[in-house]
Amino acid sequence: MTDFLQIHKLDNVVVCLDKLSKGDKITLTDGKEITALEEIPAGHKIAITDIGTGENVVKYGYAIGHATSDIKAGAWVHTHDTKTNLEGILEYKYEPDSSYIQEKKSLMGSRKGIFKGFLRENGKVGIRNEVWIIPTVGCVNNIATAMAKQASSFVKGSVDEVVAFTHNYGCSQTGDDQEHTRTILADLINHPNAGGVLVLGLGCENSNIDVLKPYIGDVDSSRVKFLVCQESDDEMADGLELLRDIIETASKDERTDCDLSKLVIGLKCGGSDGFSGITANPLVGRISDRIVEYGGTSILTEVPEMFGAETILMNRCKDVETFNDTVNMINGFKEYFTKQGEPIYENPSPGNKAGGITTLEDKSLGCTQKSGDYPVMNVLEYGERTDVTGLNLLCAPGNDLCAATALASSGAQIVLFTTGRGTPFACPVPTLKIASNNTIADKKGNWIDYRAGQILEGRTFDELTDELFEKIVRTASGEKLKSEISGFHDMAIWKRGVTL
Repeated sequence: MTDFLQIHKLDNVVVCLDKLSKGDKITLTDGKEITALEEIPAGHKIAITDIGTGENVVKYGYAIGHATSDIKAGAWVHTHDTKTNLEGILEYKYEPDSSYIQEKKSLMGSRKGIFKGFLRENGKVGIRNEVWIIPTVGCVNNIATAMAKQASSFVKGSVDEVVAFTHNYGCSQTGDDQEHTRTILADLINHPNAGGVLVLGLGCENSNIDVLKPYIGDVDSSRVKFLVCQESDDEMADGLELLRDIIETASKDERTDCDLSKLVIGLKCGGSDGFSGITANPLVGRISDRIVEYGGTSILTEVPEMFGAETILMNRCKDVETFNDTVNMINGFKEYFTKQGEPIYENPSPGNKAGGITTLEDKSLGCTQKSGDYPVMNVLEYGERTDVTGLNLLCAPGNDLCAATALASSGAQIVLFTTGRGTPFACPVPTLKIASNNTIADKKGNWIDYRAGQILEGRTFDELTDELFEKIVRTASGEKLKSEISGFHDMAIWKRGVTL
């Protein structure tokens, strides 16, 4: 393994792959020798030229901020001497490479392949056959959890498990905030990874079952059942009987050959570090490209972590309408911050900074690499289910649980989650953890499913893309991930309004 990585020929910083001590030397590809002027942690940046006060710090071939003081070649480049260039709401111009977009669109669906999934009556495909309990309101969370625990003894046939997805919402909300809760709950009730669902209500909540039913639409009554606890003499007994019936139906489902074009993958990163943008995220970008070539769908979210790299996505939009939708998503999210009296660019997190990410541009340029190289085909509102194949952008925050739940509600059957710091959580669908470095993969082997840090050891992106894609197909066909083996299931709804 080399001591450093220069990502782009225009960069005036390189990433240290190992910790450098003061006095350590690195030799650039042009033969120039740089001496470290101080200790620089692994994953952090070292200047390879003098950078004057106010001059841009360049990484990935783009400015990631400007120097707040003179930076000498060999110095550590980080938050103490670099500041973001980002400010305010911007105007954008659509500047696509039309021939590139057309060439890429011609390759969409060019590959053919299958996986073993559960074909649902509506034509959607599930990669799990779970039975879900969806509370309409947080007041019945404990009942839902108790039901799931007791109903686990009923599991048989192809049913994987019974899962209760608890949350704190469904009442004391207003306006769009309440609407978003109803939309997310309805999305999950209709998710193809659920072979059956018990919708569990209290009875007096704003988003009670009768209110929620129009959002859910028509359902198979043998698979989706409803229980209002206030109307039941014994909600536990009644709920368990309904769950027994649902399991009886779902247990007969069988995996069958399904076209890979039916696969929808969510793209998410969290606990990122200085290696995320050079190993795990570009690897996932290649996976996104691969599934699009099979005619499938990928969904990229975390809008605040597009700031500073948004023009790259905008100029890949398939047409001006999609470009305008992207602009509205970006600027709309900035307005969301300002209306709350919060700074737009309060990012990255303390963990990101400790891992080597300095500014939001630094983070975003690494984060958006998960989108790969194919055109942006569609922009989704929060809670909107995708019906467009190819790369979709989804409006949701950067918060891991909120964003990953939003990906699931938009139709993703699996989420690819890259991380440099590690995290145990799992969203409502299988959550495949991809480590950006081997240190965290070794330390948290009970969390991590795949090692993108192998890139730093000399393996190629082509090798790892083939390997990881095969793992994704196996996962879609039933192979369990680490979080599933541990029994982890989480969901979180994006809170956007007042609480009554």
